Amino acid sequence: MIARGKSPAELGDTLLYLDNVTVSFDGFRALNALSLVLEHGEMRAVIGPNGAGKTTMMDVITGKTRPDEGEVMFDRTVDLTRLDEPAIAALGIGRKFQKPTVFEPHSVWDNFLLALAGDRRPRFTLWARETAEERDRIEELLVLTRLQEVRHHRAGDLSHGQKQWLEIGMLLAQDPQLLLVDEPVAGMTDAETAQTAELLRAINRTHSVVVVEHDMDFVRALGVKVTVLHEGSVLSEGSIDHVSADPRVVEVYLGR
Repeated sequence: MIARGKSPAELGDTLLYLDNVTVSFDGFRALNALSLVLEHGEMRAVIGPNGAGKTTMMDVITGKTRPDEGEVMFDRTVDLTRLDEPAIAALGIGRKFQKPTVFEPHSVWDNFLLALAGDRRPRFTLWARETAEERDRIEELLVLTRLQEVRHHRAGDLSHGQKQWLEIGMLLAQDPQLLLVDEPVAGMTDAETAQTAELLRAINRTHSVVVVEHDMDFVRALGVKVTVLHEGSVLSEGSIDHVSADPRVVEVYLGR
């Protein structure tokens, strides 16, 4: 499953490699020869107007959508187009959708316990005893997500921002190499938005991250390379200052 266009040596320290990826739905090109390279340990922000192809790109990476053509490689040698969604998740690609999906009747602690790597479903009950290693890992996640004070609260009783942090933490519990995060600050307060930027920067110390977002102040707070999509292709790429000054980006996105 080596990349057809490039050898592993040519891919270098690349974690995710999309080349000439095209996806059409009933004649509409959702992705149009899209190319993107993400290095190990990188965090990338992806922005663009509605219909630019951001969600389709995430669907292709996670195996939900098969491209009509192009290469989608993970960790230099794995062809993601040949794998289904469970296999891709097992490889170490975790995806967080815009709307948080947590186990609302259960406590924050039990949500983390359910999410820990490995299939817990056959043996898990509310009275299952965690191992010392599991307890230590949950404590780490509570600190990282700033949910220590609500560890025993029902997930359904959390604020919108706290539910988002809980789900991000649940993804981390599965120890993915790459996190795909879709509009994490939609509906958040300014304070929650700032805390989410801090959380993602902390996660990026040990994980690669792709963030799809519309909030430009939040993207600026991340301080990472930005890819702008338009009509299924990369329109501009670089720092937030670089893409914000690009007349094409102003015309199709920022000027609206």
